[in-house]
Amino acid sequence: MNTKSNNSEGQEQFLHELEFQLESNAEADSVALSGDTLRSKIIYLFSGTVILAAWWLVYENLLTFSRFLTYHILQLSEGTHFGATVEFFIFEVPKVLLLLTLIVFFVGIIRSYFTPERTRRILAGNRESVGHVLAGALGVVTPFCSCSAVPLFMGFLTAGVPLGVTFSFLVSAPMVNEVALVLLFGLFGWKVAGLYTATGLFIALVTGVIIGRLHMERYLEDWVLELTADKSRTGQISMEEDDLSWKERIQFGIDAVKDIVLKVWPYVTIGIAVGAGIHGFVPENFLAGIMGKEAWWAVPVAVLIGVPMYSNAAGVIPVVQALLSKGAAFGTVLAFMMAVIAISTPEAIILRKVLKPRLIAVFIGVVTIGIILVGYLFNMVL
Repeated sequence: MNTKSNNSEGQEQFLHELEFQLESNAEADSVALSGDTLRSKIIYLFSGTVILAAWWLVYENLLTFSRFLTYHILQLSEGTHFGATVEFFIFEVPKVLLLLTLIVFFVGIIRSYFTPERTRRILAGNRESVGHVLAGALGVVTPFCSCSAVPLFMGFLTAGVPLGVTFSFLVSAPMVNEVALVLLFGLFGWKVAGLYTATGLFIALVTGVIIGRLHMERYLEDWVLELTADKSRTGQISMEEDDLSWKERIQFGIDAVKDIVLKVWPYVTIGIAVGAGIHGFVPENFLAGIMGKEAWWAVPVAVLIGVPMYSNAAGVIPVVQALLSKGAAFGTVLAFMMAVIAISTPEAIILRKVLKPRLIAVFIGVVTIGIILVGYLFNMVL
């Protein structure tokens, strides 16, 4: 009996010691992990500060660099049309790409909080009036364009998002995005970028409200109606939230830069090249009579020309800058830009897979009318 008792006591003592050792190791690991996390934050902060300082140094000296390269290295004559064109191009391309890289990185970190599943849940879990506002705001920070319209449209509808709210998102996402805002800020300043954002969101909200009030769900394609009628599918949508670490969110921002900047830089370069040509060779105020405030027909014609075209903000905004410098009215040019970015023939073709022609026509018609009104409004107040 004593032997068994001693063995039992020895086993208990061994288990207590083992448990104590495991707890000690866990505490040590926790302290080490905390130390690693602190060191990582310090490293990220220091590295970020150095990179931002280098970015600012380069950005502040772009004008000096462009003039030195144009008139000293290339030895072009100052005051000539070709010299002005080359200087404009050399200055604007790195300027826009630097701004784009910085803003896309930070917006990419913000985007890491808005997975498609979380976006669907946010839009589906609020009243319709609140949903329109949230849809417009989410369109600004979410990485969705017209090429993503069909799968997102299906995902939103099956998640219970009202049709009108979905259209508010579809208008806002391509029209008001970080690329457009960065380019507008870099070329025109915060005032123009803010006005564009406000009017773009206004058009998105009005479009969604009108389509929602018209109750046009019957103009979805039949297979879409059948899918959305199956309420059991709604509950199958993944609503998981990614609990990313700060390191992973920074990597998300880096990936966003790789994905977006590497994708749009050719459009930026081509757009600025066209704008540089207009800037250097088109006489001052040449477009005042064609696209000026006095030409009442300029706004609707600009919109009608822009609707069938296809470009993104990176390609059209540098051209817009050049048009403005040659006498075109701001409202007319803004309407043209919105039409090119927000509604296009490729987008209509994509949406035709899930929408009947009447709903597509209403969608394009409402957005077009809204853009025309915004163009006239800006021509009156600016």
